[in-house]
Amino acid sequence: MEAVGFVELLAAPAGKRRWSDEAKGRIVAETLVPGVTVNEVARRHGVKANHLSSWRTLARKGKLVVPEIAGAEFAAPVASPMAVVTAEAAPTTIDLIFGPVTIRLDVATPAARLAELVMALQARP
Repeated sequence: MEAVGFVELLAAPAGKRRWSDEAKGRIVAETLVPGVTVNEVARRHGVKANHLSSWRTLARKGKLVVPEIAGAEFAAPVASPMAVVTAEAAPTTIDLIFGPVTIRLDVATPAARLAELVMALQARP
């Protein structure tokens, strides 16, 4: 009898993988690079596309910190005529209000830092 080939048996994972919030944020950041698809990033990291999409939703809601990476960008902002703010009326601070707690920040505060603060305030007892 002649050997024609071989068979490779692959075992399924023993359990569910747990992704840290940092890892989720880095993976989501990769999806923000123009021309990159969610499916492509999901395949590269061995994640189901629907899981990655749910992480993107968490990031949009400010519940997941997404680091800045080169080439990443959020969707282009669209301004309506009513949304135009003059330099005189432009806000200089951002107020985060959670019940009795108010945190006043400069408008130049990075979005990642804002997300961190929101997550910390939501996690408090």
